[in-house]
Amino acid sequence: MENIQDSKFEKSFLPMTSIGSGVGIAVLPDVYCYTDQIVNLALVGNPDETNEFVLIDTGMPKSADEIKEMVHDRFGGAARPKAILLTHGHFDHVGSVAMLLEDWHVPVYAHELELPYLTGKKDYPPGDPNVDSGLVAKMSPMFPNHGIDISAQVQKLPEDGTVPCMPGWKWIHTPGHTPGHISLYREQDGALIAGDAFVTVKQESLYKVMTQTQEISGPPKYYTTNWDAAYESVKKLAALKPQVAMTGHGLPMSGKVLAENLNYLVEHFAEIGRPDSGRYVN
Repeated sequence: MENIQDSKFEKSFLPMTSIGSGVGIAVLPDVYCYTDQIVNLALVGNPDETNEFVLIDTGMPKSADEIKEMVHDRFGGAARPKAILLTHGHFDHVGSVAMLLEDWHVPVYAHELELPYLTGKKDYPPGDPNVDSGLVAKMSPMFPNHGIDISAQVQKLPEDGTVPCMPGWKWIHTPGHTPGHISLYREQDGALIAGDAFVTVKQESLYKVMTQTQEISGPPKYYTTNWDAAYESVKKLAALKPQVAMTGHGLPMSGKVLAENLNYLVEHFAEIGRPDSGRYVN
């Protein structure tokens, strides 16, 4: 098992970006979506009211300095999160966590079923190039799939569904993309941080990723290994009737557009969510 900062990980990060890279969007006053190359991370906390916040996911490898600069711009020069929460452990969501922890020394939380991939015990299955004709899917076997070891800092989320340092939010187990994938939901205003349970861009297509063409989609196909569970997770999130959703890839979606697209995804998951063939397709 290789450490997150080994040469293999450092050399194999995605050599592509999107037009949204480096751009932050205030989805809500206390939910800030920031795009790092082709993946989103979130800051949860209102800078007009407090300098306390939680970081959701940590982007790509080699992005720690960029993330710290973004945090400082939003919350002030001495700001650091009260905690880091990981929706799952794929390399584009944990790419800079080890480097950030060298400076921040804050707790990290993840689902219990994701911990083997975050404590040096297991690797993820490799990317499947046969799920789609898009170039990102074809490149996916070259993406890092090895686990990382942050066992000194990571701990499992509370079993009661509460989210440490995030009052009013609950975590929801949304497996399929990975065994321990989670999403975050706040009932008070219908805010959803979906991770990769579903996304708002066709992640398999290089052109659509680079242009950030908004399009409802299930989890990124090339890394999803349990399609029955992925479908159930999408249904679970749609049943919440979220008012605004930030996903791991693509632009935020809200209101009637979100409701219509989520319902469409549930009703047509077999056609637009699940691939016709592939290594992990039943």
